[in-house]
Amino acid sequence: MVSVTRVQLDARRLLCPLPVIRTQERVEGMAAGDVVEVLCTDPGARHDIPAWCRVNGHQVIDIEERGDELVITVQVGEAT
Repeated sequence: MVSVTRVQLDARRLLCPLPVIRTQERVEGMAAGDVVEVLCTDPGARHDIPAWCRVNGHQVIDIEERGDELVITVQVGEAT
C-alpha cells in the first residue's frame, strides 16, 4: 500500500505571484499522489494555481472558500 503525504501550505497575506511560487517550492520533492492544501487570501490564486497545475501536470482536487480565505487542494502529478 502506498502512503500519501498530505501537507498544508500557508500562503495567506501573500500577493501574486507568491502563492504560486510557494506552491511550486512545496511540491518539489513530493511524490506523485501527495496532496498540498494551499491556504490563500489573494483572490488571484483561484485562477493562478489551477493554471500552474495544468502546465505542470498537477491536479486541483478542490477549491473551498472559508470566509476571506481560499483553500486550494492540489494533488501532485508525475514528475516531468
